[in-house]
Amino acid sequence: MSAPYSPDAFSKDRVDAAAAILGIDLSQQEQWDFIQSVSSLDVQAVPGSGKTSLIGLKLALLAQVWTSTTRGVCVLSHTNTAKDEITARLMASPAGAKLLRYPHFIGTIQSFTNMFFALPALRSLGIEVQAIDDAAYADAAIRLFRSPEFRTLRLALKNKFREGEDLVEGAHFVWEAGELAVRTSRDLPFGSTTESGALFAKLKRRLAWQGVFRYADMFAIAERNLTRNTGLATAAAHRFPFVLLDEMQDTDDAQQQLLDQVFTGTEAVVQRVGDVNQGIFTEKTGKSVNRPSAFPQRDALELRVSPRFGPAIAEMVSGLTVHRAQAIEGVGPPGTIAVLLYDDDCITEVVRAFEQMASEIVPRGLLLNSPPRVLGSRKDPGTSKKFPKSISCYVPEYAAVKTITGEGSLVRVARSARVRWLSGEANFAVEQLWNTIRGGVRSATPLPSLRRLARDHDLPGGRARTLLLDILTDPLDDEKRWEAIINQLFLLLVELTDDQKIGLNKEAFAYVPPAIGSLQQRVSSVVPDDGAVTGVVGTIQGAKGETHAATLILECLDRSGNRHDVHEVLRCFLDGGGFPATDKTRQRMAELIFVGASRPTHLLAFAVHKTRAETYIDAVSVRGWIVRDLTSCSIIKSPSMNEGRVHPQSDA
Repeated sequence: MSAPYSPDAFSKDRVDAAAAILGIDLSQQEQWDFIQSVSSLDVQAVPGSGKTSLIGLKLALLAQVWTSTTRGVCVLSHTNTAKDEITARLMASPAGAKLLRYPHFIGTIQSFTNMFFALPALRSLGIEVQAIDDAAYADAAIRLFRSPEFRTLRLALKNKFREGEDLVEGAHFVWEAGELAVRTSRDLPFGSTTESGALFAKLKRRLAWQGVFRYADMFAIAERNLTRNTGLATAAAHRFPFVLLDEMQDTDDAQQQLLDQVFTGTEAVVQRVGDVNQGIFTEKTGKSVNRPSAFPQRDALELRVSPRFGPAIAEMVSGLTVHRAQAIEGVGPPGTIAVLLYDDDCITEVVRAFEQMASEIVPRGLLLNSPPRVLGSRKDPGTSKKFPKSISCYVPEYAAVKTITGEGSLVRVARSARVRWLSGEANFAVEQLWNTIRGGVRSATPLPSLRRLARDHDLPGGRARTLLLDILTDPLDDEKRWEAIINQLFLLLVELTDDQKIGLNKEAFAYVPPAIGSLQQRVSSVVPDDGAVTGVVGTIQGAKGETHAATLILECLDRSGNRHDVHEVLRCFLDGGGFPATDKTRQRMAELIFVGASRPTHLLAFAVHKTRAETYIDAVSVRGWIVRDLTSCSIIKSPSMNEGRVHPQSDA
């Protein structure tokens, strides 16, 4: 069957003209190979290689010459953010905007699965979907679990009640042996044929009939539909003869299995783009690796050139490509790499020293447009006694909000949540702020959860949402202003509960001033005394896909709570030992550090405890990296900085 687009879609003249309009430099042959390919292929693209721009260019070219009115292009991503970025690029041209309408589809793999396979199956069963959301499912599951009907199930889990609730919250469907089986995050303490096992499955199926599902359920339901309706996959492949998948490394087993079931063995052209070395959101399992369609295939096209950073950073991150070795060619700014040494006493000075270093190295205009980023792999401290544990050890305001209690807990939560808000964790920040308010209120009518607050600004719920945003963007450094906020909040709470006798925990809602020299005091502007631009704190995971002028990676404990990631990765990198496949823990660390270290254009810095770094600090200096010893206020080696200007501050 002929392709539904003009054969000259990717002619050199067309490509050159479109690239010029979009400002895309096509100086690498591999870029042309991808743009002009009309066959199924995999593209392994290094960080900063411009793959999103190339995807946008290819889609714009396809849109110009697409001839069918009933068959379309299917573009799949993993996040709404990635989908929105592709959509924005297409909207920039009249031709590209055509792909935003029928018969084309641009969305996440989840929305594709829901729309074409899972939701039709549920409608055929007479099920009206109320929610497809893990958090909403968890709330509904716990309410049902605590009802009298499931008392026997609660008794069976009474010795591990919190774990029991986790098992109930995580229950999901899998398509197995010709039926929708119920599974959860860990093995159940009873068999599926026991009374408790039957109740566990009953609870899950009850919620399904009520229309409440987890995201994973939809893949199992879709697979059931595809298996029972053998012509469905053929019809979908015919509808979408050209399929482009972005961020392919984040595809998990269930998603890949569904895509294989729909498109493998058909005439559809499937082009998959991603970076397997950045697959931090999926577990690397033997099952995934051995799948015939595992990404990337051995003959994958490789985009090795990165204009984001120069040779120094490129060499460093090339050594962290643990899943598919790749020699990255950095053709961007020269770049500087630094190591900041700290001890237990000066750990809170690390971020401050990095901000000052960035002000020396990075052009000021660039730094103002792209503030320094401070990243760590671990949000919450956990229970380990090792130090440091997480981001919050360096930046106390970034502590898990749920741990803040006592006098002025709301204003302190608000300050901590504001840091998270500015770091891009908006949902977390707003929800934790609202949950703290709920915990400090005494009322005959409980306050609703955040997701049940009305969004209409004419209603109390909508006005409460607006007030939450006001709190998150307020400096929170004036007691009278805080009192006005609390008075406004109190009136809204009365409206929400219709309870004139509502009470507030005075201690929790009291005002306390910010700590002297805290991040809260300098979080939103240039610091006037030294001109350093304030850094934005967040997780490595949350920064994936971003480009920064300067990036600091904070040493944190790994998921097991036993080893410090930056130390382990630098030690292995500098001694040339690499990251063997037998050491999954170090591979996971290297993968996360790779994502963080490949963000910056001008400055990449690592924070390492001085005692751990002693064995390899000479190797760091030999490489020409800056070594900054915060414990003695001295620069050990500084080949590219004005010595003496950067000093740690006691108020960091």
